[in-house]
Amino acid sequence: MSMKRTRAKSYGSSRRDNDGTISFGKSSQAAEKTWDDYVSGQSDDAFVPYSMKTKFEQGALINHPKFGKGVVLGVEEQRMDVLFADGKKKLGQGLP
Repeated sequence: MSMKRTRAKSYGSSRRDNDGTISFGKSSQAAEKTWDDYVSGQSDDAFVPYSMKTKFEQGALINHPKFGKGVVLGVEEQRMDVLFADGKKKLGQGLP
């Protein structure tokens, strides 16, 4: 009696770079912008004080009392993703 064996499932895509290293998932050439890339060269006046009552747009520069300076990466109805020096945070915002 013969048993049919299935191939092992591979997860994600991988490719070998010119230097022989293997990278998985996202392309290593499309690097995300860092907090320093967004904030460097911006004056303190460019940062709007954060308030949950205020509606922000993507790309807005904010100044949070606890987390400091940040940039809005994405906006949902009542929440937004903000990149701070410590990393990404989800914050609430005003209704449209």
